[in-house]
Amino acid sequence: MTAGGALLVIGDVVTDVVALHGPALTPHTDNAARTTVRPGGSAANTAAWAARSGAEVRLLSRVGADSADWHRAELLATGVRPHLVLDPELPTAVVISLVDAAAERTFVTDSGAAARLGPEDWDPALLEGAARLHLSGYLLFTEPGRRLAVLALAAARARGLPISVDPASTAFLQRLGPAAFLAAVTGAELLLPNLAEAQLLTGTSDPVTAAEHLSASYGEAVVKLGHQGALAARHGTLVARIPAVPASPVDTTGAGDAFSGAFLAARLAGADLTEATTAGCRAGAAAVTTVGGRPA
Repeated sequence: MTAGGALLVIGDVVTDVVALHGPALTPHTDNAARTTVRPGGSAANTAAWAARSGAEVRLLSRVGADSADWHRAELLATGVRPHLVLDPELPTAVVISLVDAAAERTFVTDSGAAARLGPEDWDPALLEGAARLHLSGYLLFTEPGRRLAVLALAAARARGLPISVDPASTAFLQRLGPAAFLAAVTGAELLLPNLAEAQLLTGTSDPVTAAEHLSASYGEAVVKLGHQGALAARHGTLVARIPAVPASPVDTTGAGDAFSGAFLAARLAGADLTEATTAGCRAGAAAVTTVGGRPA
């Protein structure tokens, strides 16, 4: 546990069906794969990696009764304190993760109960003793989620807490629109996009320009570059370019979540922006060596 207080993460809990397959899928016929079921979800993964990195972590999410007990037990096993709202109708979200021979993944997503996480699920007591709020971008891709974000952002700002957001998905960002997404995270002080998300949000292809642009608007921005490391910027200026930690990738699912979790835990422990980015790169490298998005 850190001395800096707890991290509250709000977002998705997902059942991941991970299929490791060959170099390319052949349509209209069978494709051999090694399939496994793992607990997942961007918010839940981030929370688990933050806990693994020493933080006290709480997670607010919405799940179906079909797998609530399993997800609660898996989160508790990683050190996360889960606050899971049971949806009376919908099952837990499911993502089919197709992972190719290069360890790159393609997602097929059924948002299930996660899409109904909303303001009625908010409890201000979740911020008691908290030192930071983190929102998964998936929360912001639904209308109830955006209304919940408004409540949580206002409550965190009233307490003077730092707020971070991981944009989470280029496909959903395109559907919502970059301008609408950025408006929804007004009040956040740190964005943690990957390169494709940063490019989409800023309309620029240059990673450094994107990082500096986002940090000029939100205070700090860390752009995750995968096997090329990460860029950290503050108030419109690049602060650090951190190289990646060498790794032999098996599955890149959740690598960005691992980065975010370790980064946030480091900040809670008193690390500066450069130190926290370095911690994120280490966790991202560890994440790609295992199947699924949670710590081994």
